[in-house]
Amino acid sequence: MSEALIYQRSRPGRYAYTLPPRLDRERDFTAALPKDFIRKNPPALPEVSKVDVVRHMTRLSQETISIDSHFYPLGSCTMKHNPMIADRALAGFGLDGLHPHQPDGDVQGLLKVFTEMEAYLAEVTGLDAVSLIPSAGAQGEFVGLAVIRKAIQARGENRHVVLVPDTAHGTNPASAALAGLKVVVIPSTIEGLVDVDALDSYLNDDVAALMLTNPNTLGLFEKDIETIAQKVHKAGALLYYDGANLNALVGRYRPGDMGFDVCHLNLHKTFATPHGGGGPGSGPVAVRAELEPFLPVPRIRTVNGEYRLDFNRPDSIGPIHGNWGNVAVVVRAYTYLRLLGHDGLADVSASAVLNANYLRAQLAKIFPNTTPGLCMHEFTVSLTCLSKSPANESASKSHKQSGNGNGNGNGAPHVRAMDVAKRLLDLGIHPPTVYFPTFISEGMLIEPTETETKETLDNFVAAMQQIKREAAEQPELVIGAPHTTQVGRLDDVGAARNPVLTFCCTFQ
Repeated sequence: MSEALIYQRSRPGRYAYTLPPRLDRERDFTAALPKDFIRKNPPALPEVSKVDVVRHMTRLSQETISIDSHFYPLGSCTMKHNPMIADRALAGFGLDGLHPHQPDGDVQGLLKVFTEMEAYLAEVTGLDAVSLIPSAGAQGEFVGLAVIRKAIQARGENRHVVLVPDTAHGTNPASAALAGLKVVVIPSTIEGLVDVDALDSYLNDDVAALMLTNPNTLGLFEKDIETIAQKVHKAGALLYYDGANLNALVGRYRPGDMGFDVCHLNLHKTFATPHGGGGPGSGPVAVRAELEPFLPVPRIRTVNGEYRLDFNRPDSIGPIHGNWGNVAVVVRAYTYLRLLGHDGLADVSASAVLNANYLRAQLAKIFPNTTPGLCMHEFTVSLTCLSKSPANESASKSHKQSGNGNGNGNGAPHVRAMDVAKRLLDLGIHPPTVYFPTFISEGMLIEPTETETKETLDNFVAAMQQIKREAAEQPELVIGAPHTTQVGRLDDVGAARNPVLTFCCTFQ
């Protein structure tokens, strides 16, 4: 049932809720509100029965590819199944009855969980202190860089440059700029790693930090990381770890042991909360002991045997989010860590790396593999061969160029990575990330995660083989995909430039 239909089913007097007896009576709830805040007319919401609402939402969920229903190998985002016990534990904490501004004495259990969680993440990262407040990975990046900037200023230095390799996670440059720092991009070697020999030419008195995603976005581990750390520290700068790809290392190798000074973690990627649709998220920041005073407020402290939120932190970068951060995600991650323990986390990373290398080896038989040698948890392939096959070139000289930009200039269709992604939807698979990293021509970034079976991976390989055949024999079929979804090929550019942010409908 579309949004329009749910409005068409609206009938005055129908409702899908029942208030508790003490509230289910006429009361003037607006008496305490300023008059300017009171609506002149009621909102144009549908008046429908509970059955209509449930069926509407269920149908919408069935029209959407999700991690619960389909393979979801979204590179750089770790869309994996996670134990439902984390959700049950969350419901059992009674968090729905808490308020962010309740007195500390009323939330001792939650503050204990947070204190233990900070200790767990300090152990996982090999660092000394953790703040759970940042509500997403990108906010964690910003907080980590703000801490670095404050620490540099405390030294009396004016370092203002952040070095970012071209294989870094995509939000790194934006986070650095938002923190008031200048970004300088470092090109990688032909092997896709940091050019250690060239790094010296970038390190000077202006550099505050080097940001690294390790393994990087190509799925490669920076094998010279200890040498890189030594060079950065010798130059007086700090080393920042983007934890987006920690899924490949968790329980086996710690950022602090590599020489990193600051790192953020994506609890919603690595520790139990799938984050489709842009949320929810949590991006805790871990630092070495000398950087702890600069972490955001509040910090949790123990006073006379009770947990307290400490806002009296003169060196802190200040508040950046609600007092407790994103509680729901933190509690899920806490449950996940308690459930698996150290050995379980080590198994997670081992299985993630095994699955990625198996899939990489199988797909290498079909498409050129741009990841040299073994990968970590993800890898890239290039689909340029689809637009260069003889059958594709001569498929239809009279074919007119479609609005998606496919073609070779004379009207013959070219199959691109985006077309393959759309065709995968017809085959019941959520497409991997396309066109990132940006320097991979017609690239596809694939992460199978540790939770998928060999049969699922083999099915994905078979789907990619099928699409390659179709690209050679029936390119229009691939270029016109998807064909079986509720919504066909969308105008992505038009949607970005002219978004429709409201929904208007008159009651029927």
